[in-house]
Formats: sequence, C-alpha cells, structure tokens
Amino acid sequence: MRFDDRTDAGRRLARRLENLRGADVVVLGLPRGGVPVAYEVARALGAPLDVLVVRKLGVPWQPELGFGAIGEQDVRVLNEDVIRDTGLEPAELAAVEADERIELERRVREYRAGRDPVPLAGRTVVVVDDGLATGATAQAACRVVRGRGAARIVLAVPVGAGRALPLLRAVADEVVCLHSPAYFGAVGAWYRVFDQTGDDEVTALLSRTASGSPAPPDAPAPNREVEVPAGRVRLAARFVLPEPAGAVVAFAHGSGSGRHSPRNRYVAAVLNRAGLGTLLLDLLTEDEERDRRNVFDIDLLARRLQAAALWLRRETDLPVGYFGASTGAGAALEAAADDSGIGAVVSRGGRPDLASPASLARVRAPTLLVVGSLDTQVLSLNRLAADRLQCEHRLAVIPGASHLFAEPGTLPVVAGLARDWFTTHLTSPDGTGPEHPDETG
Repeated sequence: MRFDDRTDAGRRLARRLENLRGADVVVLGLPRGGVPVAYEVARALGAPLDVLVVRKLGVPWQPELGFGAIGEQDVRVLNEDVIRDTGLEPAELAAVEADERIELERRVREYRAGRDPVPLAGRTVVVVDDGLATGATAQAACRVVRGRGAARIVLAVPVGAGRALPLLRAVADEVVCLHSPAYFGAVGAWYRVFDQTGDDEVTALLSRTASGSPAPPDAPAPNREVEVPAGRVRLAARFVLPEPAGAVVAFAHGSGSGRHSPRNRYVAAVLNRAGLGTLLLDLLTEDEERDRRNVFDIDLLARRLQAAALWLRRETDLPVGYFGASTGAGAALEAAADDSGIGAVVSRGGRPDLASPASLARVRAPTLLVVGSLDTQVLSLNRLAADRLQCEHRLAVIPGASHLFAEPGTLPVVAGLARDWFTTHLTSPDGTGPEHPDETG
C-alpha cells in the first residue's frame, strides 16, 4: 500500500476512524508531517485540531537514528538499546536534549501563536503522525497526552514499522495503522509525494481551525473512470465534472506518468474546486508504453489529445482547455495548433519545444508556460518555444522550484496559476481576470 501524499493518507485514515464521529474527540497532529494528515482526520470527524510538539533525539553522528524523544511538559522517552549499542555518553545525551529542547519551545511558540492548547481532560484524543519508524516520538506524544488527562488515547498512522507497534500499544489505548510492511525502510518510501512540510503550512492549517472544528470536507465532485475512444484504441481516463462546471480541462501527462500522477491529481483537484471539469488521460495503452519511442511521438500524443477534446465536447458541450506536463506540453500545443476550439493551454515543467516550430506559430489558444527557476535547461527550452508563439502567452518562473515542483509551497503556486489562467480564458465572458506574474528569471 502506498499513499499519493499526506492528504490522501489522512483521508484514508479518517475512514478507519469513522466510528469516532460524534464522540468527544480531539485530534492532535505531530509536526511537521503529521499535521496535514491530522487535518484531514479532524475534518472528517468534525473534531477540533491541535498540535502536539515532540522532538526526536538523534545520535549526533547519525541524526536519523533516534535514541529517544522529548515532548511538552518535560516528557522524555529514551531507547536504552540504541544508547547501549552506540555507546553514547551522558554528556552527549544531555547536549542533544538541550538543543532539541530549544527547538521544541520555539515551535510551541510559533505554532500556537499565543493560543492555549485545546483541553484534553476526560476526552478521547487521536494522536496522528504521517508514519512510524522507531516509534519514540509517538511514544513521547502519548505520554504527554496521558499527562494532560486524556480519558482514552488512539494513536493513528497511515504506515508503521511492525517492531514499533507493540511498544506503542503499551502507552496508547488503541493503535490504528493502515499498513505495517514486513520490510519498512523509511516513512517516505510509502508515499508517492513526500515533500517536506514547512512551519508555514503547519501554522496555516492550525490557524484555519483555531476557532473550532475544521470545516467539513467539500462534497467531492462526481467522478468516474472512463474510456476515451481514439482511433483503434480506447484510453483509460479519470473524469471529474463539478456541478455546475464552466469548462473542462484535458491533462496530457509527461514521460512515465499517467492519470494516477499525484501532482496532476493535485492540480486537477484545485481546478475542480474552481468549477472546472478535468480529464486525466493515459495517452498510451499499456502495450504502447513498453516501447519508449511512443513517449516521444508527439504527433501520436497530439492526435490522442484531439480525440479526447472531441469526446469532451460531446459529453459536456463545454469549452475545452489543455494542461500539459513534460512531453505532454509539446503534445498539447501540437494538438491546439490544429484545433481553433481549444480555449487555453497551460504547461507545467513542460517541453513545449517538442511541438514543431510551424505548429507553435499556429497556436491561437492563450498559453501559460510555468517553469521552476532551478530547472535551467527546461527553462531555456521554454524561452525558445515562447519566442515562437504568436498567440497571447506568458512565461511564469517559480523561484526556488525544480523540475517536479517538489519543494514546499511550489506546487500550490502552479495550481493557482493554472486555475486563474483557465478561469480567465475559458469561463470569463469579458476576458478579464486576475493578473499573472511575468517571467522573473
């Protein structure tokens, strides 16, 4: 079992905790990575969300190996086996703890922003993290919660090492773990997207819920797995159409990607919330994907995308746009060059240069090219393609972002730019809308 990202993990975890809905429950997230997971659990349960600050104590010469953890209210949990095996001296233990105590106190001040902790006395408390390796941090968290008077403690994680779970059952009344693989490795190995969670994200999630329980989840837009006819083949796709929808966007995925791409699904979800339908499409069949040459057959991919646009028009009678990533961006522009009905194109970290120069000159759909500033080679190729475009176009460079926009906060910027571009050019009757950043690179 792998999770798309922490949001996906939180929603799956919430389904396992559905029996707690309506009870007197508080959800506590362990920062940083546990807070986005806990946020989804709290939303699903209609429960208040708070943060529980704990810090791992790492062996000085191997920081990822924890010899214990500390938490609020001076709680300390030590792993005597690790201490013995590494030969740590008392002075070394004390030095690490002193440094981590300073960071713990800083986070408490920043995350709480002067707010009092949510009362736990007499309540059921769900402690959530994004995964368990040694379990030391979660063990410390449970001890803190017990000290604050919780009547019942439920420790809930998407994935955990089997050897850590027995220790945690000694400090929690119930342990919920969706996946406990025989070989664990690292927590991040069980996520398709495992970007670092920043302090700003933790603070934003907590402030969003500071006045009470998180807002319940938005009703999901109707979605279905479909097959799109394209010549002699039928292409698998994920089709989401909000009600009402003002337009629909077909996604052309890049090399080695498809309709299950977590990054494109994230962008699609942002578009869905803005009232845009989305079609996440596999442009190649499973047999075709085995031949690497097909991935770079831009003409073939463009014809497939045109077939998808035709299918969308028949299904929805709505304006159609293209969103392309990597090689899919070249296919999107190649397809748009021969279809005057395409209302807008957005490229994410794309290769628009793979469209022929003649096709680029024929594109009439307003085109947004989004590239990370650290993706220097692709940025140069986007500038070359932009020079060949004669339609309305813009090159937006995201500072500090690499090719996959894996850096914290960069993918939401991409999604916001795409949403604004499509809503402006596909759904606004007067053609006006929010301004878009010009190239900054």
